[in-house]
Amino acid sequence: MEKVKKKIGSFSFWNWVTASIIFRLILIYFPKNLNLSSRPEVSTPLTSFRRLAEGYWLKQSFMSPYAGSMYHGSPLLLSLLGPLTINRIEGQPNHLLYSLVSVIADVVSAMLIRATGQNLRLAYLRSLESLDLVKQIEVSGDIAALIYLCNPFTIVACVGLSTSPIENMAVILCLYGACSRLIPLAAFGWVIATHLSLYPAILIIPVIFLLGCGPDSPPRKLFLQRHQQKEVLNQSKLPPRFSWGPVIHFAFWAFLWSVYVLVLCGISLKQFGGLWEMFKSTYGFILTVEDLSPNIGVLWYFFAEVFEFFRSFFLIVFHVNILFMILPLAIRLRHRPCYLAFVYVAICSMLKSYPSVGDSALYLGLLGWFVNELADMQFSLFLFCGYVGVSLLSPVMHNLWIWRGTGNANFYFATAMVYACLQIVLVVEGVSAMLNHDRKLRNLITGKPQDAKS
Repeated sequence: MEKVKKKIGSFSFWNWVTASIIFRLILIYFPKNLNLSSRPEVSTPLTSFRRLAEGYWLKQSFMSPYAGSMYHGSPLLLSLLGPLTINRIEGQPNHLLYSLVSVIADVVSAMLIRATGQNLRLAYLRSLESLDLVKQIEVSGDIAALIYLCNPFTIVACVGLSTSPIENMAVILCLYGACSRLIPLAAFGWVIATHLSLYPAILIIPVIFLLGCGPDSPPRKLFLQRHQQKEVLNQSKLPPRFSWGPVIHFAFWAFLWSVYVLVLCGISLKQFGGLWEMFKSTYGFILTVEDLSPNIGVLWYFFAEVFEFFRSFFLIVFHVNILFMILPLAIRLRHRPCYLAFVYVAICSMLKSYPSVGDSALYLGLLGWFVNELADMQFSLFLFCGYVGVSLLSPVMHNLWIWRGTGNANFYFATAMVYACLQIVLVVEGVSAMLNHDRKLRNLITGKPQDAKS
């Protein structure tokens, strides 16, 4: 009976995957009608296809791709994706090949999410068995993969000719490699993700926990409490202690991949200023928030209004705000490194300089890994309705402000503020639900009655 259910579930999963691919391919044939590549929610100065095409044209014209402050992405993307921007059919630019690359990236990301979810599910089952707890749990890998593939944010990022699908794939590849103990693959994903977007650099902390301790599991002290009650110390049932061997191995491979990427970038930009030009135009552009064109974040409006002599101070405040959250969350969620990675990705999506819906698509997909632990999460319906409302209102407010002239910047910024608040609620309630889940396990172990918060 269980085998039949698995076959039915697998058949249904692949049906959804096929449907999502077909839906993307249909939308790709109507790029002019959708005009998603010009939407500020989809395309940012770092992920814009038009800017990538401009950078490639400059490079082909023997000029620096960073001249004119148009392109601010990786020189490797120019070499890999740039040729796809000049193919023409009957005199019209052909974006089909580039869109197919985005579709492939989405499918690969979904498969990696599914495989990682299966590893997490097995680890969770082993943890429950070690605690002598039996519970029917959902197939979180399939759910997370379908959430990522069928998410409207993922679809518009793919159809909107954004580089977000490739950046997301690098992040997911890093987590998959760490969870599967494929250390060279994890190091490669982390280096590429950091190279493309800078913010994934903080994922090195959950990756270290994954390599040193293994996938998500209840705190080790719960296992000790369980075995102390039984007066049996079977060390084979206890979760492994932290191991530094895989971490050192990861550091070695991360160093090798970093050198390799920098050498390739240096060769690509040898005639155009070298690596310093790349650092200034990519990471420097991210940290200084030079482009104040509207997006779904909050920094563009703030720095458009702040006095110039306060600008440096608030730049430090906003960027350090991310760093301040790293240590407390790492201490509290060190036994759940994959969930810690989800929280870090969500926080970066909320506070980064140039956010897009592609960033939200990533952390919402990762959230599907924890459908079992977050079953009692509060405000789920409120968050769902909030995301739908912002998705509908944001284009309307932008149209009223930019095209019709019947509104102003406050209209669009209001939706950005609501969007930021929704992400804050999601992170806070998600962390609370995970801690409550661990508290419930502790109460089951110790036999204490569960209070209202638990």
